[in-house]
Amino acid sequence: MTTRTLTFHDNDHLRELVGEFGAHLKMIARELHVEISQRGSTVRIESEEGSVETAARLIEQLYRLVEKGFPLHTTDVATAIRVLRQDAEADLFDFFADTIVVGSGNRPVAPRTPGQRTYLHAMREHEIVFGVGPAGTGKTYVAMAVAVAALVKNQVRRIVLTRPAVEAGEKLGFLPGDLADKVDPYLRPLYDALQDMLPADRVTRLTDRRVIEVAPLAFMRGRTLNDAFIVLDEAQNTTIEQMRMFLTRLGERSRMVVTGDDTQIDLPLAQLSGLAHALGVLRHIPQVSIVRLGREDIVRHAVVGEIVAAYAADEVSRRRTRRSTG
Repeated sequence: MTTRTLTFHDNDHLRELVGEFGAHLKMIARELHVEISQRGSTVRIESEEGSVETAARLIEQLYRLVEKGFPLHTTDVATAIRVLRQDAEADLFDFFADTIVVGSGNRPVAPRTPGQRTYLHAMREHEIVFGVGPAGTGKTYVAMAVAVAALVKNQVRRIVLTRPAVEAGEKLGFLPGDLADKVDPYLRPLYDALQDMLPADRVTRLTDRRVIEVAPLAFMRGRTLNDAFIVLDEAQNTTIEQMRMFLTRLGERSRMVVTGDDTQIDLPLAQLSGLAHALGVLRHIPQVSIVRLGREDIVRHAVVGEIVAAYAADEVSRRRTRRSTG
């Protein structure tokens, strides 16, 4: 049995560290397979199999975050556990200080995995960034947070958000309403993310004034986008021609982020994805950064990671079956 005892001197800070009804310590104990008990200003950690040292380092670092005025939430504890699992030497204060301020009155958006942090740094340092990974890794959300922050700081004059509507095809003609009504379902996830970061009435005003533009990819043809932060979502569903058209829209003082999951392509089987093609042909251009996010970067409900893993394993199995029967 391995045991560590930690002593803290500020009860108010310790109370925030422990969480309501001990929720934070219970999460740490469950995820790291240790037993944690608190008595007064003392926290005791013990286990026969779990990572006592990792738990102790985590608790000490979380306490220092609270001391420095960082408001600790359950999601932050979950993030801290994930970060230290991936890098036992990580400095949590340095990690959590790397935030995206999206507007006054809004809680800053913080990267929640080392992969997301790499992605954030790439967007700060490169004109064009590809964020590639499975569902739930925050590819689009983090990109949009960076875009909103750039607009709020007057680093760009407008935001352009776009997606291909590959599922539309002939079905568009059968949907009710005008063209805007027909494509709205494909763009709705972008509006949802925007409204997480800005008040709904402000989003409406900015879209009315075309400061924020949300449009299908086809609407980008023939344009040059200056002073803009441009995000292309679901890029795995672009054709090679569409991707080339989109990338060449980049104008002066603009930045571009392309997000997608190259394992979830909805194009006809015979058609090569513009995202997959671009990742190959652009990888040596210095101004272009390619960041790959993985299962360890999934920040939705914990079961999402299990679902992604199950489908990945099934795909590997089916490929083996096809090879053996071919």
